[in-house]
Amino acid sequence: MKKPLIGMLATVLMAGATALAGASPVQAASPVQAAPTVQAAPTVQAAPTATVSLAGTVALSNCSGSLVRMPGSAASDPALVLSNGHCLESGMPGPGQVVLNQPSSRSFTLLSATGGRLATLRATKVVYGAMTDTDVSIYQLNTSYSSIQSRYGIAPLTVAATHPVQGSSIRVVSSYWKKIYSCSVDGFAYRLKESDWTFKDSLRYTSSCDVIGGTSGSPVVDASSGLVVAVNNTVNESGERCTLDNPCEVDQNGAVTVRQGIGYAQETYGIPACFAAGNRFDLTLPGCVLPRP
Repeated sequence: MKKPLIGMLATVLMAGATALAGASPVQAASPVQAAPTVQAAPTVQAAPTATVSLAGTVALSNCSGSLVRMPGSAASDPALVLSNGHCLESGMPGPGQVVLNQPSSRSFTLLSATGGRLATLRATKVVYGAMTDTDVSIYQLNTSYSSIQSRYGIAPLTVAATHPVQGSSIRVVSSYWKKIYSCSVDGFAYRLKESDWTFKDSLRYTSSCDVIGGTSGSPVVDASSGLVVAVNNTVNESGERCTLDNPCEVDQNGAVTVRQGIGYAQETYGIPACFAAGNRFDLTLPGCVLPRP
């Protein structure tokens, strides 16, 4: 997790120039014994894999993000953008602080599947933003999903309403860097503490998702279903314990674990329960457990 733009130029300089069919038995014409039948090897079915690209992502001035829909969203609903709470233009919310239905005219760059710039989308408000228990910001746009798809051919990503699964293959899709990181869900941190902030039940990556500054807010996409299961938010950069940019894991007994170079994301399966018909956000809906103001 980084403050907006802090360390970004340094990161750019360091990372930039960076398929037997079984044969029918042959009957011998002479007393010679026929060759034994060869049994066909069983076919192993590969796990289905969704096509994951940069389509549906949006670049922010200081972070990554994505155009998203809830499982119950309609094409005519106002579109939503998902990113991190620490990527808000107003700055990082403090512990316990919740941003709710605040006006915003923030712009987002809509990307094609290959990262090309398609359009500039604009927000009307910050529907929700927080860095307590989670690290999330949700913006409402001044246009609908159907309008975006008809004009630019881009469909939103769908936010899963079920908990991610340990060991599943995932992709972290960064619009800021126009890069897709591939790894697996290594496990979950009971609590993830970073400086003054504490996140609950955070998703931990295997080491190949070596995320860097600017990847904050990237959608974490399940490689089989293509659904968004989390939003990328931080990595332990230098092995420090529980400091800014160096989150630590805290278990149920209070034991602290530091994993240098390992990245984390905040799960998003609880977000759909907070949206009613018409993409109307309501923290009082049954099943909605996001922190309240």
